[in-house]
Amino acid sequence: MSIKIEDYYSRPTFQKMKAFADQHETPFVVIDTATIDKAYDDLRAGFDFAKVYYAVKANPAVEIIDLLKDKGSSFDIASIYELDKVMSRGVGPERISYGNTIKKAKDIRYFYEKGVRMFATDSEADLRNIAKAAPGSKVYVRILTEGSTTADWPLSRKFGCQTDMAMDLLILARQLKLEPYGISFHVGSQQRDISVWDAAIAKVKVIFERLKEEDGIELKMINMGGGFPANYITRTNSLETYAEEIIRFLKEDFGDELPEIILEPGRSLIANAGILVSEVVLVARKSRTAVERWVYTDVGKFSGLIETMGEAIKFPIWTEKKGEMEEVVIAGPTCDSADIMYENYKYGLPLNLAIGDRMYWLSTGATHQLQHLGIQRLPGAEGLLPLSPVASTDAHLVWAFCCWLLQASFSGPCIAR
Repeated sequence: MSIKIEDYYSRPTFQKMKAFADQHETPFVVIDTATIDKAYDDLRAGFDFAKVYYAVKANPAVEIIDLLKDKGSSFDIASIYELDKVMSRGVGPERISYGNTIKKAKDIRYFYEKGVRMFATDSEADLRNIAKAAPGSKVYVRILTEGSTTADWPLSRKFGCQTDMAMDLLILARQLKLEPYGISFHVGSQQRDISVWDAAIAKVKVIFERLKEEDGIELKMINMGGGFPANYITRTNSLETYAEEIIRFLKEDFGDELPEIILEPGRSLIANAGILVSEVVLVARKSRTAVERWVYTDVGKFSGLIETMGEAIKFPIWTEKKGEMEEVVIAGPTCDSADIMYENYKYGLPLNLAIGDRMYWLSTGATHQLQHLGIQRLPGAEGLLPLSPVASTDAHLVWAFCCWLLQASFSGPCIAR
């Protein structure tokens, strides 16, 4: 399997990023903000009627926040850390939604005191916490959707509730003197099956109609979450195709008078803008007669590539070495036996790939764990040794940094959308 750079980046963009990368020790990520700028414009062109709330968890770099703030984006926030980061860049609370349904009462209060007035929920206990800590706020209820298992990174049943419960929660919200504002859903990250949006929107339509007819509650907003795919090994439909189909689904159910529509892109805005650069630490075979080689690199599943868990996301990998290809197992550097990125998926790398060669992991701008940990300098993260960011002199090359996880015991933030 040979990766063609032209399938992912223009040749000048890649050369610019590689020239910058060649000056620094691995591992690190290089982000091209011009790519993000274009991705945002493309999304707005496809959904010109929608509000964009960037999912900060995808990549919280201040340069990205500044870029999207200046372009008019709002922000989907999942933690106090993200809130403080975004507000420190001059983003007002009216452009923020607290999209995490799992949160402490004191965190709700913190957001409320900062001026945030829109909160997601999916349970009665959380809703009552919002009523106490953020009185009078807008609330939207996240529902479970079928079909999210067709996504490369499914979202399981951790978030959301069934339709009947969603209606009960919105009725209760009114009783608690909150504003029942809307419904949200998420069809799964890197979702290739466009039809799952159709089923989700149809569910939302039923909730809107029943609440209006039976309880006199007029909902005003649909939050369709993220799910739009990035460009990995398996190709996807274009964003234009997604937009055309999803708009058709919306109009079939709601007509031309659509409610407020919110999108929460993360991966689709950021992933294609990044290249993670690693170095080959070791190339080995397990016996004298073993057919497959093991390629060990200085970045692994627990230091930025958590989305290779279950070999779910298959990142394109480019190397300067060319020639005959051979199937390999690709593994990380830690002392944890689970630190293997690709074993069942037969990844082809050049036979002449050697220790010290570099591997360029394309479309890794949303490898959020490398990003998130490196930026946060989390004091409680065991075994984490974040190194200093490397400043770029190029206005479009945001930054690069190293983040080395010495132990495998790590619980990271939410997966990028």
